[in-house]
Amino acid sequence: MTTEQIISMMSQQGLRITEQRRTLADLFAGSENYLTPKDVYEHMAQKYSGLSFDTVYRNLRIMNDMNVLEQFVFEDGIKFRAHCQEHDHHHHLICLHCARTIPFVYCPMEGASGIPEDFSVVKHKFEVYGYCKDCQS
Repeated sequence: MTTEQIISMMSQQGLRITEQRRTLADLFAGSENYLTPKDVYEHMAQKYSGLSFDTVYRNLRIMNDMNVLEQFVFEDGIKFRAHCQEHDHHHHLICLHCARTIPFVYCPMEGASGIPEDFSVVKHKFEVYGYCKDCQS
């Protein structure tokens, strides 16, 4: 995803585009890796003195809620990356060694049983963690 695409998504959803948010968009557009909130804070703090960790984390959460970023839970904590470009509903296979992410079209919610009738599912996540073919050896 490019910086312009990220900014456009935020703008279309009514988020004011500040210089700090533009810097966040640049950071995620330029990174193929997952970034921890600490990674993002350290990058942002170099440019914006006095920036608080809470401000960075709040913006990450907002961008995640807007589907601009995707949040993943790894064994060493929460990490973010730019939302992938797949248009169909899909989930991810994630390598625990190199963090390579492979989208796959499958949804465990289709035909799921056991959800109470009085509960309305509006969102879900499903990730499978393992080792890609390059990291298995």
